[in-house]
Amino acid sequence: MEFFRIHKDIPFMRHALVFNVVSALTFVAAVFFLVHKGLHLSIEFKGGTVMEVKYPKAANLPAIRHTLESLGYEQPEVTSFDTARDAMIRLPIAEGSNTADTSRKVFEALCKAEQGSTKQFDTVTPKGEHIAKLGCVDAAGAESVQLQKVEFVGPQVGEELAQNGLNALVMVVVGVMIYLAIRFEWKFAVAAIVANLHDVVIILGFFAFFQWEFSLTVLAAVLAVLGYSVNESVVIFDRIRENFRKQRKMSVHEVIDNAITSTISRTIITHGCTQMMVLSMLFLGGPTLHFFAIALTIGICFGIYSSVFVAAAVAMWLGVKREDLIKPVKEKDETDGAVV
Repeated sequence: MEFFRIHKDIPFMRHALVFNVVSALTFVAAVFFLVHKGLHLSIEFKGGTVMEVKYPKAANLPAIRHTLESLGYEQPEVTSFDTARDAMIRLPIAEGSNTADTSRKVFEALCKAEQGSTKQFDTVTPKGEHIAKLGCVDAAGAESVQLQKVEFVGPQVGEELAQNGLNALVMVVVGVMIYLAIRFEWKFAVAAIVANLHDVVIILGFFAFFQWEFSLTVLAAVLAVLGYSVNESVVIFDRIRENFRKQRKMSVHEVIDNAITSTISRTIITHGCTQMMVLSMLFLGGPTLHFFAIALTIGICFGIYSSVFVAAAVAMWLGVKREDLIKPVKEKDETDGAVV
């Protein structure tokens, strides 16, 4: 399916050097912000307290955030889950305060915001177990907020998650390089990895510069972008190989320009549809999917750019030529291997 067909090839490679200089400067800036400011890691990586509370009606998430901010928490994580009445609160580790103190202090503030007062409930299970539960009751004696669960995520768990995430990133990179080296040629594998790491580092640079929260969902988005960007590079590499077979009189520049130009219509359709879906998550998905959608949006835009101007240009500068992709056909021996 094609929206349109461009009859004259666009000279992308003529401007490749300029765009790659811009890419290099952007890459260096991203690395600088990563080193200088670092990532604003979420509780999954740093450790902290996770609370689940339940309201008799739909939870007012902005009001809950405002209550937490009044306690001194900056940018508190409050999301809904399961039902609209359930809210999950993630709080960072506070110096000089343990999980029990933190959860009690927060719950008392939430209870007070609902015009209620905290009360200790003591119940005995059918098995005879004694359970003490902190509750919040209003003037009529009805529970206005229920504390469902309190968990502590230790820093060690966060370190393991960060290490596992780094391992996943390295495994994806190595797997992609092996795949491209087998399917095409090592020059294409190197070019694709350079382009894809360029995308990943720039995404991380955006998160470091704006101090957006880097959570497990964002890490998943980064890994997804890595695979997504590879797909676009493979499409262009496939067309380059096809052109080398069909157009024997074209130079390498002309072959690459023709390959990119002929895939523009497909690129617009594919990435346009994907971007619409991601933007719907960004604007309608709520706080839970917000940074996930932002990472994907940046990754898609830079993935298209890097496949055209970085991956193809690096492959060209590495000296890719027709002989790398099309193996010469051996002339058949007239004796057909017979021995006289």
